Amino acid sequence: MIKLAAFADEADASLEGQLAALKRNAIPYIELRGLDGVNIGDITEEQAHIYAARLREADIRVWSIGSPIGKVSLCEDMTAHMEKLHHVCRLARIFGTDKVRMFSFFDASDKEALVVRTLTEMVRIAQGYGVILCHENEKKIFGDTVERVLCLTEQVEGLCTVYDPANFIEVGEDIGVAMDALHSMSTYFHIKDVIAETGELVPAGHGDGRIGALIERIGEEDRVLTLEPHLRVFDGYAEIDGTEMKNKFSFADNNEAFDAAVSALKGVLLACGYQYKDGGYIK
Repeated sequence: MIKLAAFADEADASLEGQLAALKRNAIPYIELRGLDGVNIGDITEEQAHIYAARLREADIRVWSIGSPIGKVSLCEDMTAHMEKLHHVCRLARIFGTDKVRMFSFFDASDKEALVVRTLTEMVRIAQGYGVILCHENEKKIFGDTVERVLCLTEQVEGLCTVYDPANFIEVGEDIGVAMDALHSMSTYFHIKDVIAETGELVPAGHGDGRIGALIERIGEEDRVLTLEPHLRVFDGYAEIDGTEMKNKFSFADNNEAFDAAVSALKGVLLACGYQYKDGGYIK
């Protein structure tokens, strides 16, 4: 069965607005990145308990913490960042998830040994909390290419991966090669699509990310797809991506853009032969 999650902060900054967006689109999971305008890595444990209770009341489960861990320049002394990792792992346990999305550092393309050493320590810390670290292939970090993602998974025991097709396209990778190499080993998938020639972000199935082929390869496995559509600038975007967002389609507001992204993904699922049943999609 395929189940859907979403970065619902793309629909609304407030938790209540995010819950409303998830509910009207029948999405059971959330990947937490921003809550009431604050990045998930910056909320307190006390706030996390309050938010977690509200999510339980709404019957929305936290699939993963969409943290900013690893989205910093790499240096020899990462003590402060390691403390932030401890904090994010404690938040994950409060929210009832064992997954933290993270990255492999800016300014690090020529620092493979230090990247591997640092990530190995980070995985060790996370495992102490019963948490797995899921590395996303973000632009301009060490692991932004297929070759370097494989380098990390081969050398950092226990490191998991999140596959983002649009990010690979945006750094010039062949999406077919990326899918062949990484699909089967990915813990879950971010659904974001882009037109390679123009760099315009589009709903799933309208770009070159081969979202249909990605879904076809899942078959009858139990997997989760997290919508991260980036179809309209949202609160906090500047904090997570320093590049200009290019969009092919226009939407009246963030909720309309979010709903369009969900509709497009559901259309691809149906075209691939999946049907909605009991909170997910089955063949």
